[in-house]
Amino acid sequence: MGTDNRKGTWLPLWISIGIAIGIFIGSKYGRFSIPGSLDGSGKINAVLNYIQESYVDTINTYRLVEDALPNIIHELDPHSEYISAADMKRVNESMEGHFSGIGVSFYILKDTIVVTSIVPGGPSEAAGIMPWDRIVMVDDSVVAGNKMQNEDVQRVLQGESGTEVKLGILSNGGNIVHDIIVTRGEIPVNSVNAAYMLTDRIGFIKLGVNFGFNTFSEFISAISKLKSTGAESFIIDLRGNAGGSLDVVVAMVNEFLQKGDLIVYTEGRNFPRTDNYANGSGTCKDDDIVVLIDELSASASEIFAGAIQDHDRGLIIGRRSFGKGLVQSQRNFPDGSALRLTVARYYTASGRSIQRVYEKGRYNEYEMDAINRYIQGDYVNIDTLKNLTPFQTLGGRTVYGGDGIMPDIFISRDTTGYNSYYNSVVNRRLDEEYAMMYSDMHKEKLSSFETWRDLYNYLRQQPLLLNLVSHADNNGIRRRPYYIQESGDLFENNMIAYIVRNFFGEEAFWASYYREDPLLHKGVELIETEKTTKANILKEEYK
Repeated sequence: MGTDNRKGTWLPLWISIGIAIGIFIGSKYGRFSIPGSLDGSGKINAVLNYIQESYVDTINTYRLVEDALPNIIHELDPHSEYISAADMKRVNESMEGHFSGIGVSFYILKDTIVVTSIVPGGPSEAAGIMPWDRIVMVDDSVVAGNKMQNEDVQRVLQGESGTEVKLGILSNGGNIVHDIIVTRGEIPVNSVNAAYMLTDRIGFIKLGVNFGFNTFSEFISAISKLKSTGAESFIIDLRGNAGGSLDVVVAMVNEFLQKGDLIVYTEGRNFPRTDNYANGSGTCKDDDIVVLIDELSASASEIFAGAIQDHDRGLIIGRRSFGKGLVQSQRNFPDGSALRLTVARYYTASGRSIQRVYEKGRYNEYEMDAINRYIQGDYVNIDTLKNLTPFQTLGGRTVYGGDGIMPDIFISRDTTGYNSYYNSVVNRRLDEEYAMMYSDMHKEKLSSFETWRDLYNYLRQQPLLLNLVSHADNNGIRRRPYYIQESGDLFENNMIAYIVRNFFGEEAFWASYYREDPLLHKGVELIETEKTTKANILKEEYK
């Protein structure tokens, strides 16, 4: 059968005509042109206007900008960032040290919200809510059995200060729901997790994940409390602390340095050098100090450690810090969003910058550096010095800059017991879940102990590991006897600390969790053998 070649002959012509008509219509009805001489900002505005006026579909320009801005800003460096209004609210709560809510800590156990502790003097205490109460309804909506996540619970319990929320409560294992009206209020978020005595003379202060606006006042209160009970030396734990306010960390370091000591200075292209000096008003100028850092200690944590190290004022123990030496300035927008722009670098008293090397556009590698260092073995062997530049402290000791703070005494990360079985259980938080179940089942007995140490000693005699293994098995993680034995001490330490927290609070949790911590033990040893005095630091007696 023959074919009709006319379609093949005419098809290119029709395509050409269609293109020509499209160009004609576009030129006739396109009332917008993009000038060729615009700079970058003008071009962005021109493109947005063009999209808004001429794009084929309706576009939410605000959403378009919100999605584009983070990518634009992130191209500058690893720490400049655009923060949306929703995220900024959470950031402010963390930095300002409070949020509006009902004042409880909770755990979701078997799809039920269980109250684990009450903020003293907070709204829930005033309303009569007790630890181990179950919250099953919120404003007439059932929340039990709905597979809610922590953030879902926070969203329904938090709200504007002064507003009311009706809670349906089950108490004491009963089956009758009681309605309790709670008026939300301002709830503190502590940035100092713990402050307690390690010995008769040595006080310990554990900071949380950042330096907030209230951290200095909390820090001073912790020092005052410890001094009142005999502290003459301090171990400051900055492990895992990602930094925060520059002004706050300067005020904290001031407590340990002499008048006129340079704490830190900042400088940028359009940001003239600014020096920050100790003013001599510190309360711990003559007290020995040890600072603990690790690979997640960053920014303000590194300023603190660097100032102590550069003035030969104390000893830094742990592993090389993260390496963030960039200073951000924040500009707020009317909708509640904000831009944090890197405007300067900071330098320690010896003139060293601790900022890690980064390449533009390769920030995923930068952010993965902590994991890469783990793979390379930096946490079990002393970190390589290949990217570090030597500097001299004011007393002549050699310290390093350019890639984080290198501690005076390196202590490797103890990897004993970290195996695939342990990771499977912990990643699913089954050890924490079992600790909560155990606490709930035995709350009358466990709440009868007078001190956390009494509870700790009791728990050491209980078959927690055996029961955890059964719990994990019931949740699909098969028993692996060799790995279980290898991880046994880690599991027991975790569970005991979780249970202790349920009955004695956050400070007791850290005291229990760090009971056998090698960095703490080393810090105590150095202080007790007087290796932390300035004279002996300059002699490098600690080596």
